[in-house]
Amino acid sequence: MTENLYNIYSVWLKERYGEKVYKIPVNIPVTCPNRDGSKGTGGCVYCGTKGGGNETLSDQLSVREQIERNIAYIGKRYHAKRFIPFFQSFSNTYCAFPDFCKWIQEAIRPDVVEISISTRPDCITDEQLHFLAAIKKEQAIDVTIELGLQSVNEETLKIIKRGHTLADYEKAIDRIKAAGLLSCTHMILDLPWDREEDVINGAKILSQKGTNFVKCHSLYIEKNTVLKKWYDEKKVMLLTKDDYITRAILFLEYLDPEIVVQRLIGRVPEEDSVITNWNTSWWKIKDELEARMKQENNYQGRKFAGMNNKR
Repeated sequence: MTENLYNIYSVWLKERYGEKVYKIPVNIPVTCPNRDGSKGTGGCVYCGTKGGGNETLSDQLSVREQIERNIAYIGKRYHAKRFIPFFQSFSNTYCAFPDFCKWIQEAIRPDVVEISISTRPDCITDEQLHFLAAIKKEQAIDVTIELGLQSVNEETLKIIKRGHTLADYEKAIDRIKAAGLLSCTHMILDLPWDREEDVINGAKILSQKGTNFVKCHSLYIEKNTVLKKWYDEKKVMLLTKDDYITRAILFLEYLDPEIVVQRLIGRVPEEDSVITNWNTSWWKIKDELEARMKQENNYQGRKFAGMNNKR
């Protein structure tokens, strides 16, 4: 059974909220310190012009209108009744505090059980954390902050121009936990500058710091990015699909089995990319990964016991 291979997000959602829950993408007019000159310009080498929000509505629409439109579509198509607004594009805490409060409050409605906010480890203020903790208590909903870490190798972080350190991530996780909020960590498992040892260390560090969720994806090439230029100039070579599956299994084996896996492989729309997932459907890669885990008797946390870093 797939349920025995790793801790599946859809199962966690149903156990947590009593029924199926759907994420609703939200797009707000924010940028990133790695784009506006505070820490860099042009963003991370792989980041496209939409900043991860390839399938969102326009940020010219209000948060409330985006949610209403998406719920009208998803609710009807999937008979959904419970939702999680997901502030997705760029760094969603990198903004004026009054704007941040307004956008979050617009996302609150009776059928919303959680709010998820994607950002960078170095872009979260105490003021925002206190506000979100109050929202959680007053509205009786969960709040998750999603942090883009991508790699625990400091040299790789410099190469891909993240503009933050591993220490920034570790401090951010501690502060999120102290505020009583949930956390999700994003990892790219096949960065060509990382070794398998870095992938294993990533699983160990995430387990030690106690992230609640993890999202994994491969390194795909979006149009109009530095990575696309490097690829054209043969300055970088992508790892193979088999490499990714091998690394993903390694990552899962060293990962605390209590951490919920929100995603094993991501995707970007074909119109925005040059190469995504070796031109293979994400679900086919997921099926292949799970088949290999069953065949080789791999499962999440198989090598976690005895690490002495259990929280």
